[in-house]
Amino acid sequence: MEIAVAVILLLFASFVTLGVVATVKTVRAVKRGVERTGLQARRMVEDTTLRARSYAQPGPAGQLAELRLSLRTSIVSTREALESEAVSDPSLTEAVGLLTRLRGHAKQLDGELRLLEREPDRGRIAARLPELEERTRRITHSADSLRWAAQDRARQFADDDLAALGRDVDVEAGALRHWAREAPEQGMKAPEAGTEAKRLG
Repeated sequence: MEIAVAVILLLFASFVTLGVVATVKTVRAVKRGVERTGLQARRMVEDTTLRARSYAQPGPAGQLAELRLSLRTSIVSTREALESEAVSDPSLTEAVGLLTRLRGHAKQLDGELRLLEREPDRGRIAARLPELEERTRRITHSADSLRWAAQDRARQFADDDLAALGRDVDVEAGALRHWAREAPEQGMKAPEAGTEAKRLG
């Protein structure tokens, strides 16, 4: 009797533990989803604001907004491309690591650009613009190169797989039409049988 009670208590404790673990994981997943949604919404608002500034504000202020938008678009697009492909292609791990380092430089540059947006001295902004444009160009070029390489790699894998699939389909289609190979052989044998019958007759 004591053993049965102990087993029941043990099972009960196990179920409670599993329930707690499942609840914690669910809460964390929901929290991550909410944070991700909030981050995406905030990013969309910031991108829209920067796009509006780049069009509406002439001169250095509009150029700063354009640089920030270009920087953010390139980094985010590359991150999404690499992370989605890295799930099925472990070879992209190194590229993801390089992008992480690149994002650090982009974050620092974006901070400088954000500070300059509040700079009242337009002359100072204009003086710094060439250097900021060059840094932005270097970062976006590196990010774009990683993204394009990942896209080319995925496309090449898809082309190779499709070519191999086509060859397999051709082989299977030929096997399914086995009678098409047998028919000519049978057609060649028929006249010989008729000729032999005539000869015997």
